[in-house]
Amino acid sequence: MIRARSAVRTAAWTAAGAVAAAGLLALAARRGLLLTTVDGASMEPALRSGDRILVRRTRRVRRGQIALLHPADRPPATTLLLKRAVAVQGDRLPPVWADPDVARIGGTEVPRGSVVVLGDNRPTSWDSRHFGHVPREHVVGVMLCRLSPRRPAPEEPDAEQRPRVTRPRRLRFPA
Repeated sequence: MIRARSAVRTAAWTAAGAVAAAGLLALAARRGLLLTTVDGASMEPALRSGDRILVRRTRRVRRGQIALLHPADRPPATTLLLKRAVAVQGDRLPPVWADPDVARIGGTEVPRGSVVVLGDNRPTSWDSRHFGHVPREHVVGVMLCRLSPRRPAPEEPDAEQRPRVTRPRRLRFPA
């Protein structure tokens, strides 16, 4: 009888420990990860509007990574941008690096603690060409992966919407 009670207590403590560990793990993941939805065409073809992505919260961005950031000229709570880092601190931008260079940062070195970002779809993107260097404090995190399945581009019709090519059928009559 005593052994049965201690076995039940041990099982209860093990279950409670597993639940607590799962809760702590979920809390740690929530603090370190962010799930967001892409809105807009500035990162096409890599990311399309409606794609769900997982972002790791960090301020360290490497060249080539897609970063989630607050724009430098807007209040932090209003808008988040998703752009690709093309230059990090210490990199020198070529004099004619992007068109249009509204912020006039071509030919300069990226200052310490800053990053330069561009959208993959340049004609529709609002990025460092317009607002300049992005301070590291404005970076929310970097994209880890896309969670939503790949959808066809809007100009590509779905397989169901494509016109089917059918052969004309011969009509046969019994003789």
